[in-house]
Amino acid sequence: MALLEREGPLAALAEYAGQARKGDGRLVLVAGEAGVGKSALLDELAVGLDGERWCWGACDGLFTPRPLGAFLDIAGQLGGALGGIDWARAGRDELFDALRAELARPGLLRVIVVEDVHWADEATLDLLRFLARRISSLRVLIIATYRDDELAASFALRVALGDLAVQRCTRRIDLSPLSEGAVTRLAAGSGLDAAKLHMATGGNPFFVMATLQSGLDRIPRSVQDAVLARAARAGPRAQDVLGAAALIGASVEPWLLERAAPATPELVDELVGHGLLASDGRALRFRHEIARRAVEDAIPAHRRPAIHALILGALREAGCADHARLAFHAEAAGDGSAAVEHATRAGHDAIGLGSHREAAAQFERALRFAAGEPPAALAARHDAMAGELRLIDSWDAAAEAYQQALTLWRVAGDRLREGDALRNLSVALWRLCRSEESMLAAVQAVAVLEPLGPSAELARAYANVASGHAGHAEFERALAMAARAADLAVRAEAFDVQVYVLNLQAWSTAFTGGDWPGMLHRALDIALGHGLAEQAGHTYVNLHELNCAIRRYADSERYYLAGVAHCEEHDIGVYLCCLHGVRTTALERLGRWDEAVALSEFVLRRVVSSPVNRMIPQGTLGRISARRAGPGGWQHLEQAMTAAAGTDDPQYAVPMRLGRAEARWLSGDLTAARQEAELAAQAAAEADPWLRGEVATWARRAGCAPGELPPQLTAGIAEPYQRQLSGDWQAAAETFRELGCHYDAALALLDGGTEPALRMALETCTELGATATARVIRRAMRQSGIRSVPVGRRAATRADPAGLTRRERETLDLICAGHTNDEIAGKLFISVKTAGHHVSAVLRKLGVASRQEAAVLARDVTGRS
Repeated sequence: MALLEREGPLAALAEYAGQARKGDGRLVLVAGEAGVGKSALLDELAVGLDGERWCWGACDGLFTPRPLGAFLDIAGQLGGALGGIDWARAGRDELFDALRAELARPGLLRVIVVEDVHWADEATLDLLRFLARRISSLRVLIIATYRDDELAASFALRVALGDLAVQRCTRRIDLSPLSEGAVTRLAAGSGLDAAKLHMATGGNPFFVMATLQSGLDRIPRSVQDAVLARAARAGPRAQDVLGAAALIGASVEPWLLERAAPATPELVDELVGHGLLASDGRALRFRHEIARRAVEDAIPAHRRPAIHALILGALREAGCADHARLAFHAEAAGDGSAAVEHATRAGHDAIGLGSHREAAAQFERALRFAAGEPPAALAARHDAMAGELRLIDSWDAAAEAYQQALTLWRVAGDRLREGDALRNLSVALWRLCRSEESMLAAVQAVAVLEPLGPSAELARAYANVASGHAGHAEFERALAMAARAADLAVRAEAFDVQVYVLNLQAWSTAFTGGDWPGMLHRALDIALGHGLAEQAGHTYVNLHELNCAIRRYADSERYYLAGVAHCEEHDIGVYLCCLHGVRTTALERLGRWDEAVALSEFVLRRVVSSPVNRMIPQGTLGRISARRAGPGGWQHLEQAMTAAAGTDDPQYAVPMRLGRAEARWLSGDLTAARQEAELAAQAAAEADPWLRGEVATWARRAGCAPGELPPQLTAGIAEPYQRQLSGDWQAAAETFRELGCHYDAALALLDGGTEPALRMALETCTELGATATARVIRRAMRQSGIRSVPVGRRAATRADPAGLTRRERETLDLICAGHTNDEIAGKLFISVKTAGHHVSAVLRKLGVASRQEAAVLARDVTGRS
């Protein structure tokens, strides 16, 4: 494997070798931490200088090094007069002079490598000084390597380095760890998170390669052996201090180490000297997280609780307010009461910081130690944990926690909280696509709460029932129940319910032909004005989704970007995944299929356990895969259909049914395509005009005659579908093109059936890579008797030479123009994070590590200047 990020050092060594070859000898000091690749660098140099005379020697990592051990190895390789000297009996001056004389003999360049001089004895260091003063006129290149993280342990080496540095022949090369970009290249195809790999290893090549073999979840044996071998060179007391430091964590306060170990300054200095710890002036740290974990794993399990107890006591005595840290040590020490106290406080701290994943983990930790608390207290803990789990889209766990809370509230006899738990459970069940159970729990919640009189809890329950009606397209019932919820919400000043009701009213109004945008803007104002981050995220989703539904993609993108920024800032994973999922449908409609696929796959990797949030990107992947004749398309469509059916919501079920109809049509199974389209038509009576128009068009395309379609399906449908069904396919195609929906335009042209229309449709589908659709169009062309049917892509539409998508080509142009990620985001109307993804993809496909390299290669690789 080629060395990464070592071009500079290799070039410098080659330059020094060239100078030495001309009789201008060089001593090169190559420094770097253990495992950084000093030996690998020299191996690579040796390949380039294989015509020279190489001699290798290494100092021993022994407690009592061999005197002149490395040069004894080198002497045996050099031969000549050195071979006849008895090194055990010869005097120092005789040995030094003999080596210098051998190096002075005419002939090839001699490359002398002395590795690991941090372990060198004083005689070896003296010999290096001796040679440094005498090789300036010789054809000799001496390369000495050492670990700069162990300099503090060798006073003799520090002095020697100072002496060598002033010699005219001396040069220095410092090897740095690999950058995150280089680690990303090494990790390609491994399935490991490159950022986490770089963080754990610090870019140390040895650690990186070992971890690539073992994975991030365990310490590679080779790494553990290397770290513990270094630790063994410290005394037993220093090793105890090192173990305590490993349990303290990534940053180690010296005062804390003194109380938990105890550690004297001398012991700490010893660990720093051996390169096991480093100091940044105020705190100590391990040089690599993986080294800390190796030391931690080596501590016997029975000893750890006592050390953690000492750490916990010292932190509490010092008034530490980091409750997450205190909770960690309390749990590790087995101190249940302290774990409950600090985990609970840490959870609330995390909520205040908008870190809901951390909050959920802390509340779960507290519950593990809170078993003896009264039922009401335990129920409140389950409620709190579930509230955080829902925000991070972990609905399986949230539903289980709500069920536990419901049982405990019943035991405690608290009817108000019981009713609220039922309502929360209903929400979780809907997210899990268990619509019937969800509606049952919603109705039960109202039954429990109504006898208790008006309350914010009852308002939420009414709103939840209204949402269930809307999901079944029962919009009049939904609006009536929403009005009851709104009245109670105003009286109770429950602003979260007011926002929810406005969202619900906007959704229902949108599908009954009313004016809905003002309701959502009012909802957003209330949510943002009262610091209701979750409700604001919900509103952004609806603004994005409803604008997508009516093909207002410019507006939808504006709300998408604002919503993503809001949800990322407040760690609201559930609505962030909603936004991304709906965005995939917009990208699909707009013909940006590669982006749609990438975003869909990203969402499916991120979603924890929400079938609703998996459903939409699965549908997107299924449709695009079917059109491109790719693998796995039907599986995605099946999974999406199963989830959609579980919601009982035609706005979700109908598009998934149409995706299946299209896939059947593309495969040539018109009977199955018609069956799917008819099922979609049965469910679409109350859908919006755009969706009903799409259903009617697909039903016609699959073979349904005009009279076979229900009148309510085609009444008042969206304009392009209306034109298409009336036979004005050319106007329909033009309208779709104006909307940016080029695939829909191609299908309209296909329905037209004329030769120019079919050729234009084929060109569009070929550009999109819609292989299966193009096959259908070619078949229609041949059946119409059209000659010279194009077989493949035209030259103008062939794949980019570098494999870049259209959006990536646009990104590359902006990179070449010197734009930052922020500027690229603004020009392409995407988020900064998405711009970063595009930039990374461009660099990866071009095989470069920087934007500058991409700009240099752009002309040759893509034909752009």
